Amino acid sequence: MSKSIIKNNNVVQPPYSLLAELTHRCPLHCPYCSNPIEMTSEAMELTAEDWCRVLSEAADLGVVEVHFSGGEPLFYEKLDALIHHATSLEIYTNLITSGIGLTTEKAARLKEAGLANAQVSFQAGEAKLSDMVGGYKAFEKKREAVNAVKKSGIHLTLNVVLHKLNLDDLHGIIMLAEELGAERLELANTQYYNWALLNREQLLPSREQIERASEIYEAAKARLQKKMEIIWVIPDYYAQAPKPCMGGWGTIGLTVAPNGVVLPCPTAGMIKGLSFENVRESSLQHIWYDSDSFNQFRGEAWLPEPCFSCDQRHKDGGGCRCQAYALTGDVYATDPVCQWAPKHHLIEKAVQNANKKPMIQSSSMIYRRHHLDETALKAP
Repeated sequence: MSKSIIKNNNVVQPPYSLLAELTHRCPLHCPYCSNPIEMTSEAMELTAEDWCRVLSEAADLGVVEVHFSGGEPLFYEKLDALIHHATSLEIYTNLITSGIGLTTEKAARLKEAGLANAQVSFQAGEAKLSDMVGGYKAFEKKREAVNAVKKSGIHLTLNVVLHKLNLDDLHGIIMLAEELGAERLELANTQYYNWALLNREQLLPSREQIERASEIYEAAKARLQKKMEIIWVIPDYYAQAPKPCMGGWGTIGLTVAPNGVVLPCPTAGMIKGLSFENVRESSLQHIWYDSDSFNQFRGEAWLPEPCFSCDQRHKDGGGCRCQAYALTGDVYATDPVCQWAPKHHLIEKAVQNANKKPMIQSSSMIYRRHHLDETALKAP
């Protein structure tokens, strides 16, 4: 197992987790999707042999958990083999899925391969709203997938991305999670990158919605503390300070995109001007410790003002690099979420608009699209 190494006067610890984005293919069209606007085609995806090598290198590097994601990872034909290989390396395995295509038979095979946990996404607590948000009639299919997970003995997490359209349904979402027997419920307010940023006016909730939902969450957390773990992530735009970039750029985990590009976080590929290495040409060991992209924003030497002189820099590290780039065009800028950021007015304006605009109809949203044949909607 790798040990910490000093690079550019920074102590670099081994990564804890790997997000393995197997494919960008997906049956859903969620308008808040974090996948890039320009998605990887199936022809450019890593082979199963590539992924097995990546998993072996990850284990050698010190990774203890892998999250198989996408798009929809069930569309990746040899998912079972990858889970089996990760399990043989004693890496904890988690499947992040829409649930489409997850039959009882498929869940049993994944369990046999070693899958420890399945994280099934829902878009709302009831069918009509859930199907509208996802752009696909999927709610009942998701319920069937959850039943398959429960029957197989795989641990179950539900994940719901929250926004203006479904935040008022939070009570129903929690009741659904109880009904389905979830062990964990992740309530992740939308982070505004890529597709979500395109739809920010339609998705950013009002302060009143956030406050009501926070009360519902706190009550449910207290009531269900011995029955179900509930995680709540507030939207950046309503936070008092920016979040550290994925716990710190190149600090906790790494992402391997479907085409093999290795990123410090799932959305870093959006940053123009940064060059990221590929597992087809470089080892994870080299990329994690020696690549320019991963060392670019480690430590504090790179911080701009007012971050460099701020006593909060040890906590937030200047905020999120992707968000800074997305909103200002400058990857070195202070995250505008910070109240002292030179461009904090960008956040203030967005919040003001969200608190005065009525509910937007779904017809005005830009739905995530990926070119798929109809036959591809049948997961293997």
